[in-house]
Amino acid sequence: MRTLSVFVVAASLTFAADDLDHLRDRQDRAGLEARAAALQATAEKSPSDPNAWYRAAIAHSYVAEVAMEMRDKAAAQRAAEAGVPDAQKALDLNAKNADYYRVLGTLCGQVIPANPLMGALVYGKRAKEALDKAVEMDPKSPRAFVAHGVGYYYLPANFGGGPENAIKDFKQAIALDPKSADAWLWMGIALKKDHQNAKAREALAKSLQFDPDRAWAKSELEKTPAQ
Repeated sequence: MRTLSVFVVAASLTFAADDLDHLRDRQDRAGLEARAAALQATAEKSPSDPNAWYRAAIAHSYVAEVAMEMRDKAAAQRAAEAGVPDAQKALDLNAKNADYYRVLGTLCGQVIPANPLMGALVYGKRAKEALDKAVEMDPKSPRAFVAHGVGYYYLPANFGGGPENAIKDFKQAIALDPKSADAWLWMGIALKKDHQNAKAREALAKSLQFDPDRAWAKSELEKTPAQ
């Protein structure tokens, strides 16, 4: 009976993650916002469950991600700032989980684009420390390196950010998982920012090979010149 219960819980968590991925791929912002609100309510009812706070933080991060994709930086900032305390609560309950650090760092980094100077001053150091910790604790995690690279991508150059350092992280993520659609997507985004359009198109096409439903990858590929 105990084994069955564990299986049911694990299956429900996997379904929740897949559901969020599906909503993100379709850029269903309203759906993600509804899921984030529901997961936030669940976490507040189970305040001693670090995974509940972690799942709420993930949902807020996805809302912020899609808002950024839709060029709504203010909404991205609001969603990210809503998720930061959730990620911190997960870490306060369990500081031995590398992915909790990854999500905290991701959310802190997602605050920055709406107000790069002030955001970097307030959240830049916190984002870098959390993402450095995620990579240190789990150096074989492609997701950790993708998040680390995204942090560099959004961090202003005068704070040590920029596409060059981001690309190094995305290369490491791809070395760890050549089929990581997220790593290829962000590689394409960073290469485009670095004015390497031909290589950017190759990376974006590779991302779509592994996740053909990702609306943002399709849009970025269409907007990236051949040269």
